[in-house]
Amino acid sequence: MSNTMHAVVCHAPLDYRLEEVPTPNADPGEVVIKVDACGVCASDIKCYTGAPLFWGDEHRKPYVETPVIAGHEFIGEVVQLGDGAAEKHGLKLGDTAIAEQIVPCCDCRYCRTGKYWLCQVHNIFGFQPVVNGGMAEFMKFPAQSLVHKVPSDMTKTDAAMIEPLACSIHAVQRGNIELGDVVVVAGAGTLGLGMIGAAKLKNPGILIAIDLIPTRLEVAKKLGANITLNPTETDVVQEVLDLTEGYGCDVYIEATGHPMAVEQGLLMIRKAGTFVEFSVMREPVTVDWTIIGDTKELNIHGSHLGPYTYPLAIDYIYSGKIDVSQIVTHQFALEDFKIAFEMVQIGKDSIKVQLTP
Repeated sequence: MSNTMHAVVCHAPLDYRLEEVPTPNADPGEVVIKVDACGVCASDIKCYTGAPLFWGDEHRKPYVETPVIAGHEFIGEVVQLGDGAAEKHGLKLGDTAIAEQIVPCCDCRYCRTGKYWLCQVHNIFGFQPVVNGGMAEFMKFPAQSLVHKVPSDMTKTDAAMIEPLACSIHAVQRGNIELGDVVVVAGAGTLGLGMIGAAKLKNPGILIAIDLIPTRLEVAKKLGANITLNPTETDVVQEVLDLTEGYGCDVYIEATGHPMAVEQGLLMIRKAGTFVEFSVMREPVTVDWTIIGDTKELNIHGSHLGPYTYPLAIDYIYSGKIDVSQIVTHQFALEDFKIAFEMVQIGKDSIKVQLTP
């Protein structure tokens, strides 16, 4: 292992650079991996383009601390174990491993009550220098990381999908889907497609995918969607109402990142239905809250990260219950990260784009 490595370093909006930086070393309890692949998330692009959620505005403090190595959808081979790390994490050199995207403080109110994914400190790989991310040749898992061993014969392309699938599974769990429910997943990107695959395992009555891009809707069908709808071709709200005798869907999961999909969901969901909001929105969203309360008495559930779902994601990918290979469309070398970012930002000809250091 060389003393230096190449990494994609975030300095400011639109200022990400491929740099030569020191290679991390494992202190007690820590793990260093050689990164095999790292996905480019929609949230990476929102950060890259300067969304206030990450860089702050008059209402909130900046979330990103720079300079920081980007990337939170990583997988890699264990190349260094600090003292006690092998026993703590159940790993040996050469194993394939992943860490959950949040490194909890283990001391705040949320961590002490088991809600570690809501940690008040909230260090997430790729956004703060204390937890540099996976868009690099090597990366380090701090001692408090939540580390999972991954089957060595799982393809690295599939293994780099564990993090987004874990998030998708959590969103589906938040939907409290019952047998026979009519479930709508709005957005057939990486996360939405994972939600389609996970929701199918819940045996809903009708599973509907909504997206603007026909090729994504074709993948949604392969992953279990019974019906696919394109808002440019049909009135999707009316279509769902017609399918449900005018009542509306039982569960609506919003995974588009577009404000219009929020209003769309409020209009097509039935009274006392469950609305799951997953997306990282670029800007604040305004809706008629009367629909939520007096009109429909909805259950509104947020969904954040993938708590307690990594073992499920690993199993579902490895067993073939959810075929994530259909979601990964492009891979690029680390030095081509700007091409990868632009492809994700445009979003028309790709779904999941990965970097392979």
